[in-house]
Amino acid sequence: MESGSSAHNCPFDFAEALEFDPQLKQFMENDQISRIKLPHGEGEAWLVTRYEDVRTVTTDRRFSRAAVVGKDFPRMTPEPIVQDEAINVMDPPDSSRLRSLVSKGFTPRNVEHMRPSIERVVAELLDGMEESGSPADLVEHLAAPLPLAAICEVLDIPDEDSWELRGHARTMMDFSPDNRDAAVHSKAYLREYFTKLTAERRARPGDDLVSVLATARDGDEILNDKELAVMAMVLLITGQDTTSNEIGNIAYTLLTRPRELAMLRERPDRIPQAIEEMLRYIPFRKGVGIPRIAVEDVEMGGVLIRAGDVVHVSYLTANRDPEKYDRPDELDLDRTGTPHMTFGWGGHHCLGAPLATMELQVAFRELLRRFPDLRLAKPADEVRWSATSIWRYPVALHVAW
Repeated sequence: MESGSSAHNCPFDFAEALEFDPQLKQFMENDQISRIKLPHGEGEAWLVTRYEDVRTVTTDRRFSRAAVVGKDFPRMTPEPIVQDEAINVMDPPDSSRLRSLVSKGFTPRNVEHMRPSIERVVAELLDGMEESGSPADLVEHLAAPLPLAAICEVLDIPDEDSWELRGHARTMMDFSPDNRDAAVHSKAYLREYFTKLTAERRARPGDDLVSVLATARDGDEILNDKELAVMAMVLLITGQDTTSNEIGNIAYTLLTRPRELAMLRERPDRIPQAIEEMLRYIPFRKGVGIPRIAVEDVEMGGVLIRAGDVVHVSYLTANRDPEKYDRPDELDLDRTGTPHMTFGWGGHHCLGAPLATMELQVAFRELLRRFPDLRLAKPADEVRWSATSIWRYPVALHVAW
């Protein structure tokens, strides 16, 4: 199959609860690597679906993230979500320096330092849900506010700013065709906000995460002003909506599986392992994210990827690869072994993954402890799911206890 072959049209708009996208499944079963056309951007792209091939594309320097900068590349959203100076569109060795500096904000010690703040936020939110009475919307009371409150807490963003920032972040994730102008405006607003905020923290550092990043050193290296502002902005965007959505997804998954829910109520010590398996199993987004561009010809999976070709990977299909996981389409909370790719892989593995994982663990441990009789208040088929975002999540999740 040559790069001039006809491409499959891929709206990737499947949004039926947490069922796996049948088009993605077909690609995974029929072709390891397929030619696709996405809703926005110019031209076509390759789609890589198998775990080992995804690992190759995300670690092999013949595939460049930096090469997408300035290009109208095939994508899911009207306006590119990527920030031109952000770490997630850099290649080694440039990205290595930044990752080394940013990772200092997410060391095990620093993440544990954040835990009491997260536990306090969770307790306050669940107090509010309990006071509101049964039934209540778990999205409204926990999933939506927790990650925003948590990331704003660790970034020390004023309460009066947090919801406006969240609105702009969500606007950037909306793939509606008429959303382009709003997305451009939101992107500019967030950049200006974080440019001011990070300048203030650099001048007067505290003990928040922005200050940690502002003062982080690797030898003589530090983050420059632009890098610091973009990194703080990326943390807000990726550090709250993805975790928010996964709280709703994991809660729905457990509340529609009585056996698994009962096991975790009996054995809360199993929650960390169970969350890892649910992160693997749940199709957390639609389609694909930021692509890479081949910088030389590469033969892979029986196809020739030519220099200049755009290459997307699917972490969703990699997480269901039967060559890596036994019974990949089954949820098995006892599963161990091959790590999932939900937080990405290689040089662009999410640096904030330890914080997101800790938030999920704290949230579900406390939720199941506080509400031992928690259940869906409506039939599962009445739960409404987001239809316009690139993320998969319930818009509301009414629970009773």
